[in-house]
Amino acid sequence: MHYIMTFVWSFLLVSMLNYVAGSIGGTEFDFMAGVTVSIVLAIFVLVITAIIPNDSPADV
Repeated sequence: MHYIMTFVWSFLLVSMLNYVAGSIGGTEFDFMAGVTVSIVLAIFVLVITAIIPNDSPADV
């Protein structure tokens, strides 16, 4: 479920950014570009979460 929600959120946020930036720049909305970038972003986020440890710092 963690992987699915990561992709869903990355898809929604990248699609919104793609639409807004395209509107500001006066270009056409490209759905497949948003899908491609969102897949790359989701993989990047999942790799980063796998690298960062879950341990809390020790109390000093």
